Amino acid sequence: MITASTSKPDPVTTELTRRRYQRLSSIYDMLEGLAERRYHPWRTKLWSQVPGLHVLEVGVGTGKNMPFYPVGISITGIDLTPGMLLRAQERVADLGLNSRIDLHLGDVQQLDYTASTFDSAVATFVFCSVPDPVLGLCELRRVVKPGGSVLLLEHMRSPNPLVGRLMDFLNPFIVRMMGANINRETVENVRKAGLKIEQVEDLGAGGIFNLIVARVPSK
Repeated sequence: MITASTSKPDPVTTELTRRRYQRLSSIYDMLEGLAERRYHPWRTKLWSQVPGLHVLEVGVGTGKNMPFYPVGISITGIDLTPGMLLRAQERVADLGLNSRIDLHLGDVQQLDYTASTFDSAVATFVFCSVPDPVLGLCELRRVVKPGGSVLLLEHMRSPNPLVGRLMDFLNPFIVRMMGANINRETVENVRKAGLKIEQVEDLGAGGIFNLIVARVPSK
């Protein structure tokens, strides 16, 4: 097992990420309106596989996953950005989910929860933006119970060498504009965090979009 590249989050890069998404928070849903049509069935597929009664969603954003939450589970949702969380709170009220979800400001790189708190954890299009993704995934491994699941819907670097190099070239510009890295190797990062990968499903675009199901090793 390979541990995270740092033991604590870097405050400079974390604050930069927070500021980027705070700047975008008021228009974020509008910016992703067309893309969300594509993501809708993927969110449905992911949440249909989430086990357990107490689930952590990291990077809850504006609450786009909320319409897909399974009946009968409770959700703890965190986000790094106050502006995003404000819109998530509005969506909670609109959907009548107040009794089922508890929202907090938080950083997946340094979670304020004791070990083995949650039955499972979920993130959608989050680990493209976490400054130290392996550190964040290690934190999910820590707070999810042994044998519990970590489910991710992510875009990542293309396995096609030519496309991958183009994504590497474009990445600095995309990060400055939107905050997300387009060339993360998230499947490998999941392995580095000590999670056991059970499934990687190619959802489209030649391996760029993937549904990853991993499990916390039993002690």
